[in-house]
Amino acid sequence: MNVVFMGTPEFAVPCLDILIEHYNVSAVFTQPDRPKGRGKQLAMSAVKERALKDNIPVYQPEKIKTPEMVKILRDLNPDVIVVVAYGQLLSQEILDIPPSGCINVHASLLPKYRGAAPINWAIVNGETESGVTTMYMAKGLDTGDMIMKSKVDIPLQMTGGELHDALSEKGKFLILRTLKAIERNEVEREPQDDALSSYAPLLDKEVSIINWEKSCLEVHNLVRGFNPWPIATTTFENEKMKIYRTEPTEIKAKGRPGQVVSVSKEGIFVNCADFQLKIIEIQMPNKKRMTVEAFILGHDLKKGIVLGE
Repeated sequence: MNVVFMGTPEFAVPCLDILIEHYNVSAVFTQPDRPKGRGKQLAMSAVKERALKDNIPVYQPEKIKTPEMVKILRDLNPDVIVVVAYGQLLSQEILDIPPSGCINVHASLLPKYRGAAPINWAIVNGETESGVTTMYMAKGLDTGDMIMKSKVDIPLQMTGGELHDALSEKGKFLILRTLKAIERNEVEREPQDDALSSYAPLLDKEVSIINWEKSCLEVHNLVRGFNPWPIATTTFENEKMKIYRTEPTEIKAKGRPGQVVSVSKEGIFVNCADFQLKIIEIQMPNKKRMTVEAFILGHDLKKGIVLGE
């Protein structure tokens, strides 16, 4: 089976790995090199790095839908196109090229969490399980017929980064099973129920600002869902405090939302709408990420201070 692969971030690399192992990957399409880091040096995508290790031709169009790119794809003559977090929508003209279709690996249990950031929003919204879905791509956003699913439990302390890694691993085995089933003509298509769908929009730093008037569990889910990016934030003495790790408690809130009730080596206990949240790991501007135990050695964080003001 001749496979063309389209993907960009680290999440997509395990899928590319397993396809290289089992099939002829004739080309890889990925996003153009982008400025990265403080020096804004041009950096290639994780998928491009992996493809170059096996000398696979790499294409990096700003727009995949141009006549030039469509012609290149036709000339590559793929049996199937596999798409994993590529970052561009495909035109119907491209979707119609491979006889076995364009197959997407999506990091949610569709039809829930269509869109760009399903991993993070599943945690922020307090889901106890997520998973990976393979589907035939259609012109809409993550609306195609589903093929297979693989589930992953979400424990109370799992972060967005940890779920990302778990789903990335699940994805590679699921795409292999899916392509094997396509080869055997044993695929059953399941249309999505649009009434059950939800949208997981792109992340930005605005959505990660903590609202202490929410429940303890809601704030905790926000913190872990946006770790390692964009990182939940609040303010402490007019400075931005990034919060990396918390723990919900069943200690009743005493006072205003955001008010620090107590501070110890264990953590900073802060009022939410119902209970107190224990903050365990933070980072202040121009400082290293550290535990609260280390932070209070050099900072006078007294109870009664209100975070977020």
